[in-house]
Amino acid sequence: MTKLLEIKNLSKNYQTLKGEIPAILNIDLDVYDGEFIAIVGSSGCGKSTLLNILANLDNYTSGVINYHKKNLKIGYMLQEDALFPWLTILDNALLGLKIEKKLTESNIAYVKNLLQTYGLGDFLDKYPSELSGGMKQRVALIRTLAIKPDILLLDEPFSALDYQSRLAVSNDVYKIIKKEHKTVIMITHDIAEAISLASRIVVLSKRPAKIKSIYEVKLANPSDPISNRQDKKFTTYYDQIWRDLDVNVA
Repeated sequence: MTKLLEIKNLSKNYQTLKGEIPAILNIDLDVYDGEFIAIVGSSGCGKSTLLNILANLDNYTSGVINYHKKNLKIGYMLQEDALFPWLTILDNALLGLKIEKKLTESNIAYVKNLLQTYGLGDFLDKYPSELSGGMKQRVALIRTLAIKPDILLLDEPFSALDYQSRLAVSNDVYKIIKKEHKTVIMITHDIAEAISLASRIVVLSKRPAKIKSIYEVKLANPSDPISNRQDKKFTTYYDQIWRDLDVNVA
């Protein structure tokens, strides 16, 4: 596989009135083209801090991030769908391109095709209030895909949904990501979700977050996330990762 990103000895300290507080410590991680990496860890361990650094929304104290592709582009999908209620579905999906000033005819056609392909073709002129939670998440994902990122960062992308919707939407999102051949780094508080979606799972320690273990997820017949939960190895992975965590995952 082609290496896209290399993280070496990455550390982040926050300055407070009481001095420096380490958030993450000496993170080493390589990211390869087509991978789906899930990051789990205890609440407040630094998962979101790591994602924010990779998205260039936060700086880091020391270490190196090497990009192995020229002009590598990163897309960030937040916890909430963050759709603007006064914009149509099409305009919401085009927002990233508009911000980047890349609203060309070909790019607009590309986004319309994504919306059509993934079941939103009849909703281009509708507004977010007219869509289900799952449909909104699809729009949010397509908005992120519109800028044609090399790596997708997903921050608890299904946490706002109820359990049944969460399963269905994770299936939808997984299929879209695989069909569009995207590389993903996702943080989640749900171990089962991580196992069902990811090809690798990174377990972080309590703060300051260090990599405690990395699991290569090798299911017998990997397919979609719902089917993957039925695999005989699923429970084994779950038990191992649960024991690795310092406290309940959040």
